[in-house]
Formats: sequence, structure tokens, C-alpha cells
Amino acid sequence: MANKYVNRIESAAEVREPPPPDVTQLCRDTFHKTAEYINGELVCTAEDYRLLENMNKATLNKYIEMKQITSNISKSIKDLNEKCKYIPYLEKIDQIEESVASLEQAAYKLDAYSKRLESKFKQLEKR
Repeated sequence: MANKYVNRIESAAEVREPPPPDVTQLCRDTFHKTAEYINGELVCTAEDYRLLENMNKATLNKYIEMKQITSNISKSIKDLNEKCKYIPYLEKIDQIEESVASLEQAAYKLDAYSKRLESKFKQLEKR
């Protein structure tokens, strides 16, 4: 059995002939082009990651801007809600103002009527 392995080793050593020059050149070209291809793929992947990083930064900035806008909107809504609490009071004030205006008109009419009565009374007194 040991002879079998020795024979195989000897036959493998005998088979080792240098490859033809064109095969060697083709192998070198293949390895070179494969290296260029892998390098290109790595560069492309790195560029994709840079693009994703830039997109993430842009998205982050947009979300920060949107957060500020929503914060301002929230503050405005709180202010409006606070003002809405006073609407019933403002309506009562409007009603009171209308009542005061009606009373004022009634007072002017009453004043005018009392002046007419006074003038009639003075006329009757003079007679």
C-alpha cells in the first residue's frame, strides 16, 4: 500500500510541467481583472454607504425641523385652547354690553321725556 502512495507522488511530480506562457498570461489577466472587479464592488459599496449616511443626515435634519414646527404648532394650539376657555365670558360681556347700550338708550329717552315734562310743568306754572 505504501508503494501506491509513492507511485502517486512520483506520478504527480512527473506531471508537473510548466504551463504554456499564454495560460500564465491569461491567469494573470484573470486575477488582475478579478481584483479590479472586487475593488470596484468595494468602491461602489463604500459610495452606497456614504450616500446612505448623507440621506440619514438629511432625514435627521428634516425630522429636527419637523419637530420644531410641531412644537410651535402645539404651543399655538395650547394658546388657542386657553383663549377658547374665555369665549363664554366674552359672550356674557357682549350680552352685558348690549344690555348697557339698551339701558343707555332708555336713559336718554327717559331724560328727554323728563325734560319735556319739566318744560310743560314750567309752562303750566307760568299760567
